[in-house]
Amino acid sequence: MSEFIPSLGAIWSAVLAIGLTAVVYLAARAVYRKARYAPVLIPVLTGSAVVVAVLMLSGTPYPDYFEATGPLRLFLGPAIVALAVPLYGQLPRLRKMWLPLCVAVLVGSVVAIVSGVVLAGMFGASREMMLSLAPKSATMPIAMIAAERIGGVASLAGVSVAVTGILVLIFANPLLNLLRVRDPIVRAFALGTAAHALGTARSLQVSEAAGAFAAMAMGLNGILTALLLPMLAHAMHVMGVG
Repeated sequence: MSEFIPSLGAIWSAVLAIGLTAVVYLAARAVYRKARYAPVLIPVLTGSAVVVAVLMLSGTPYPDYFEATGPLRLFLGPAIVALAVPLYGQLPRLRKMWLPLCVAVLVGSVVAIVSGVVLAGMFGASREMMLSLAPKSATMPIAMIAAERIGGVASLAGVSVAVTGILVLIFANPLLNLLRVRDPIVRAFALGTAAHALGTARSLQVSEAAGAFAAMAMGLNGILTALLLPMLAHAMHVMGVG
């Protein structure tokens, strides 16, 4: 039984790691609000940078930090499931718009996958790296498992998901403004498709309805990505890519 009971050192490490994460995030969010939501100061970017800096300065290996913050990841599942609550409230609108929404997320999913592979190939990336970057717009749990199943690297897929989400949050608003996309629901759906959980979280700050449509886009894109990636891997094998 003793192996299932965490040691005092492990508990203390978890307290420090989770405390650091929470304090840094709250500080980053305060700066983000103070700067009137400047895209380059999104908490996930500035907060991650501060945590990485602290780990490097303290000489703490990332695997130790990752293990210590395990209790935080237990909340990911319930948090994602909770997104169904605002989505349920939008059922009447969803019934009227289901066909264009499905077409839109299918196109978005295909473009996200193909663009990752093509860009990686243009820079001479290996087949393994191309397959790791392919699910960059899916939510991280799906992206990491799907990439590994088709011959990619789970950790690299996770990094590509995080980087994609950050870049989309930085450039999405200027781009959508340039394209004159004003409808908050359309903007939220685009964010959910391209920037997974980060886009959904940002949309929830706009309104509950926007968050619901972003959550729907994130979920559908995750399912489609998991279905399309094996087809992509097979097509690349047939064509001798990589």
